[in-house]
Amino acid sequence: MSSPIATIERLADFRGETVTLRGWLHHKSGKGKLHFLVLRDGTGYCQCVVFKKTVGAELFDELGSLGQESSLTVTGLVKEDARAPGGYELQVTSATIVSPSEGFPITPKEHGQDFLLSRRHLWLRSKRQWAIHRVRDAVITSLRRFFDERGFVCFDAPMFTPNACEGTSTLFEVEYFGRSAFLTQSGQLYGEAGAMAFGKIYTLGPTFRAEKSKTRRHLTEFWMLEPEVAFADLDDVCELAEDMLTRVVSDVLERRRVELELLGRDLSKLEAIQKPFPRITYEEASKILVEHPDSDFTPGDDFGAPDETILSNAYDRPLMVTHYPVDVKAFYMKRDSADPTKALCVDVLGTEGVGELIGGSQREDDIDLLLERIDEHGLPREAFEWYLDLRRYGSVPHGGFGLGLERCVGWICGVQHIRECIPFPRTMVRMEP
Repeated sequence: MSSPIATIERLADFRGETVTLRGWLHHKSGKGKLHFLVLRDGTGYCQCVVFKKTVGAELFDELGSLGQESSLTVTGLVKEDARAPGGYELQVTSATIVSPSEGFPITPKEHGQDFLLSRRHLWLRSKRQWAIHRVRDAVITSLRRFFDERGFVCFDAPMFTPNACEGTSTLFEVEYFGRSAFLTQSGQLYGEAGAMAFGKIYTLGPTFRAEKSKTRRHLTEFWMLEPEVAFADLDDVCELAEDMLTRVVSDVLERRRVELELLGRDLSKLEAIQKPFPRITYEEASKILVEHPDSDFTPGDDFGAPDETILSNAYDRPLMVTHYPVDVKAFYMKRDSADPTKALCVDVLGTEGVGELIGGSQREDDIDLLLERIDEHGLPREAFEWYLDLRRYGSVPHGGFGLGLERCVGWICGVQHIRECIPFPRTMVRMEP
């Protein structure tokens, strides 16, 4: 009778039993008549102990000559060992080499970022990248569960759009059967249509920004999570964002603690992400920056990355900044009736200086005021006729926000540059592999 096929992350379920693992050789060591093979299978890493007397001289020598990333299956007894990766090791009784590998280009030595990015398809196999992308998976799963449990409908927005969402300066223009189209900057406007049809929706998909920026916080292609809710005001938007972030961090701590520890993440920083989040207005934030010795902020301007870093470093949990000047925010944001120079909006700044994680607002639901804003921004009114219909036919107060997925993953992982937080990063200077 053949042994059951197991995965490394579930080895605890097979303690004391004989199982088969399928994977790739991460690295090996040994001495004399003993090999230590560290196998990875995508779910974790397992030390496989091979004795020459158990497997025979021929197989022992073949296993000892295998190169990094050779593929193989190994069968053996699962034994608990606190010193082994994951707390369990496999005492090998037999093995089959599926495909030997020689000269794998990414070795344990240091490599430059350009070298690694050019071999991204192979770099993804490293422990660090494995951990980051397992966290990314857990973040996406948590987001979907959070919104599903709250009765949100997943609503898909198009990638090709005929007009801009937030101005035309950062759009990728493409030829579309004899006319111009643009790669979407955001699914928000279409999400608003979904909210009017279903009450509350979220979109999750790739978005594109043609910003000529090379900072650690920017990609030209990234993923956005964007909920939209009918009959919601700014307070509702803030509360939803707060609940969502605390849930995601909690879920990742529960499901991906091993990966976070591998990354060297200070888990106490994440465990501190609890409600309530501090909330201050733009005016209050401006005063903090003006008085800060390392800031050259000018009141009335939007916050730059250094400003966001100063503000977020003052708190042990995400900071919500509300009521920015309308002049620095998008046309669709509703003005504050108590002060029309301010928008009913919020930016959520992540802890430890990571900057903006979320940007959201109550949307302008008055068609006349929305037309005024479209004209002020110099946008073509005819391109927004369908969007204006949402105000003509049963307009209601509504709002939502956008979460940059890679920024969120980078924040949770403690990763400096978000290019590591997407499988194949696209930047100003890189579109390969």
